[in-house]
Amino acid sequence: MHIAVVGLSHRTAPVEIRERLSIPEQTMEVSLQQLRADEQVLEASILSTCNRLEIYTLLRHPDQGIEAVASFLSQVSGLAVEDLSPHLFTYHHEDAIGHLLRVAAGLDSLVLGEGQILSQVKKMVRLGQEYRSVGPILNRLLNQAVSTGKRVRTETNLGTGAVSISSAAVELAQLKIGQARGVDELVPLDQEQVAVVGAGRMARLLLQHLQSKGCRGAVLLNRTVARAEALAADFPQLPVQCRPLTELDHCLSTCSLVFTSTGAEEPIITAERLAGLNRRSSLMLVDIGVPRNISSDASQLAGVESFDVDDLQEVVARNQEARREMAAEAEGVLREEAQLFLEWWDGLEAVPLVNRLRTQLEEIREQELQKALSRMGPDLSARERKVVEALSKGIINKILHTPVTRLRAPQPRLQRHQAMKVLQDLFELQEPHADH
Repeated sequence: MHIAVVGLSHRTAPVEIRERLSIPEQTMEVSLQQLRADEQVLEASILSTCNRLEIYTLLRHPDQGIEAVASFLSQVSGLAVEDLSPHLFTYHHEDAIGHLLRVAAGLDSLVLGEGQILSQVKKMVRLGQEYRSVGPILNRLLNQAVSTGKRVRTETNLGTGAVSISSAAVELAQLKIGQARGVDELVPLDQEQVAVVGAGRMARLLLQHLQSKGCRGAVLLNRTVARAEALAADFPQLPVQCRPLTELDHCLSTCSLVFTSTGAEEPIITAERLAGLNRRSSLMLVDIGVPRNISSDASQLAGVESFDVDDLQEVVARNQEARREMAAEAEGVLREEAQLFLEWWDGLEAVPLVNRLRTQLEEIREQELQKALSRMGPDLSARERKVVEALSKGIINKILHTPVTRLRAPQPRLQRHQAMKVLQDLFELQEPHADH
């Protein structure tokens, strides 16, 4: 068995590639079933966010398993494997474990230390369990990643004032508006007519940061107005007008700054749509949706500036150095957690040997039990037979307890191998011959 992760992220692929490999929750069950249908994939889980698609697997054979996962990604994206491969990364075993822990801790995020990724990893665990695509190995690894992410945020400074994609999007708007005014700094948003399209988690964070950056009010558009109103109620100090998505054209005509974060599969704002509007002279669009909510041709129109998640690098670089020092604290926690999992994994080596020992002792127990029962004659009651059988099973369990505990306990690999060799020689536990 072999642990591996195959995927792409903001570090390896541009947004136009990432949006072709975005797997929404409503198709996750089918995707997981498709992965597990290949005999090489024993367990699988999928992490799909705006900045990454990563597939964590337990494989029967590393090379053939990776080929199966790459083939799956090719089918999902519609790209040939040779066109997709330059954007993919592959990590094996220790590197795969370390990568997952870094992701859960926010150390591999575009915005270093961002907190939303941990909830996305939790969601990956929940869906893997719900759709029965993870078994005991990945289940333990994924849950340990969640606990590691929590530990990093409570034991280090990385979780202090943690930032997000949404906060970076607001800062990008502040920076670009400032540059348009001739200053290279973040300016307040008190002069902007602001709209937010979408009412999900990202929109909540957008409103939170807009409020803290001096925004005087916002229009919140959503397909379901009631959901928008429920979100707006959590921000009593920020005047929010809730509108149906059908009023998007009006907002694009009257607002100067529009953020989008919806689950739409196709762009909802295009150059053609904007060209048909009687809009104000300047419009800034900031799209943090993947797949993108704003088509790439929108910025070709006069007076329109359009930015997507890949444009956040500019503002992220301004505060990355300070957070990098905080990240160094988290590395020690990650090393400890990775070692804990690897020690548990190493302990699995002893399982086949322990099973052979248990089988051998069980055969001896059964033989000797039958001899003893036959000597006792037919007068032995059913209850007495059960007591004698329970006694024999109890003796076997007591004999096995210490060697099993010792073999599974955390210890150097060489030490475990030596103990396994002694046990194998003493009890003549031969490995089963493979069929050819």
